[in-house]
Amino acid sequence: MITGYHTEINLPALNRHVQALLHVHVRPLSREVIEGFKQYVAALPEVLSVFVVAGGDDFLVHVAVPSVEAPHAFLMDKFSKRREIVGFRSSIIYQHARNQVVTSLPA
Repeated sequence: MITGYHTEINLPALNRHVQALLHVHVRPLSREVIEGFKQYVAALPEVLSVFVVAGGDDFLVHVAVPSVEAPHAFLMDKFSKRREIVGFRSSIIYQHARNQVVTSLPA
C-alpha cells in the first residue's frame, strides 16, 4: 500500500510564493502529442505536477512561481509558442488542504 515517502517542501522559502493550475488544450489528440507535451512540461522547473485528464481540458499543470504575474509570463514564454497547444487558462490557488490519512474504501 505504501509506495514511498516524501518530504514536505516550504515553497515560499524557494521563492515560489504563488501556486496555480494551468488548464491546457492540445491538438491533435494523439498518444504522440500527449506524451511529447507531458515530457516537455514535466521537465520545466516551475512545474510541480502534470495531470493528463478527460473532459474540457487535456492537461492540468500545477506550478509554483514567485509572483501573481509569473503564471502569465510562464504561459506566454513556455506555452504560447508550442504548436500543439490550442488553448490554455490559469487558476490561482489561494489555499490547499490535503487529507493526511488515506483509508480503504468499500468495494
